[in-house]
Amino acid sequence: MNITVTYKIAKRMLESTGEALSGQQLADEFGISRTAIWKHMKELEEKGYEIESVKKKGYRIVSIPDTLEPITIQIGLKTKRIGQRIEYVESCTSTQIIAHQLAQENAPDGTVVLTETQTAGRGRMARKWDSAAHKGVWMSIILRPNVPPQKAPQFTLVTAVAIVRAIEEVTALQPKIKWPNDILLNGKKCTGILTELQSDADGIQALIVGIGLNVNQDKEDFDLEVQGIATSLKMISGQTVNRQELVRAVLFYTELYTQMYIDEGFGMLKILWESYSTTIGQPVRARMTNHTLEGIAEGISDDGVLQLRTLDGKLHGIYSADIEMTN
Repeated sequence: MNITVTYKIAKRMLESTGEALSGQQLADEFGISRTAIWKHMKELEEKGYEIESVKKKGYRIVSIPDTLEPITIQIGLKTKRIGQRIEYVESCTSTQIIAHQLAQENAPDGTVVLTETQTAGRGRMARKWDSAAHKGVWMSIILRPNVPPQKAPQFTLVTAVAIVRAIEEVTALQPKIKWPNDILLNGKKCTGILTELQSDADGIQALIVGIGLNVNQDKEDFDLEVQGIATSLKMISGQTVNRQELVRAVLFYTELYTQMYIDEGFGMLKILWESYSTTIGQPVRARMTNHTLEGIAEGISDDGVLQLRTLDGKLHGIYSADIEMTN
């Protein structure tokens, strides 16, 4: 069977918003026989789609499987750029690796890579990231903003605001942002963001924004060493979260806020970021490669740099560090 045709048929049925479509109508639209349509229906059922055959009316999709395949995301997606092309694989080492390759092959701005599980997921500083199969959202977004390279770091902060807004909208939970790229629920990490740059002498060629979002894991889905610091949306809300709806919301707000940043600068987004911050105004310890500083996190600069005032009254700009709360 031609899987591409199968999904095109499914997309057509989903777009009919519950109205049954006759086998003959589908056969005419796709230029195949009614027997072939029946075989495509069976293919969809094998993939977890629940299909009802309505006598004298035809077929309609009753429910779709919990998968991140492109068709399940793009139906109802309210974006103009991000997610219009989605590359999906059941399993991979890392969506970042695939996205980097696609970016080098001139994949368009807004291309998204999605997977059900990663065998070598990673966060900042090459740390391992658990990617439980069919439990989270593991994706990378290729952005091609026309901005100078020095404006690239703020995209991590902008993406963090987008993810928080998406989680709020879909789950009614109230996540917080820990500088620079962690999303927390009840003080535990549920999301990480990894932004990497492809650039040359002419400037930014592509930003690869990797997102690892713990959605429907239970405690035992995490390795023992991170069970005390990691959580999922399900663990906090007590309810299974629709991953497809969540991905659509993340893509929508990522497009909205990245475009706002490109058009209007960081000012309004900085205010939004600080309103969600769990770091600002708190005593923190910043562990950097060569030294450690302790003080009060006073805010972030227009460049997204953390402003840390130490006990001697000096204000330090922290560009990259591990942040620990010390109160």
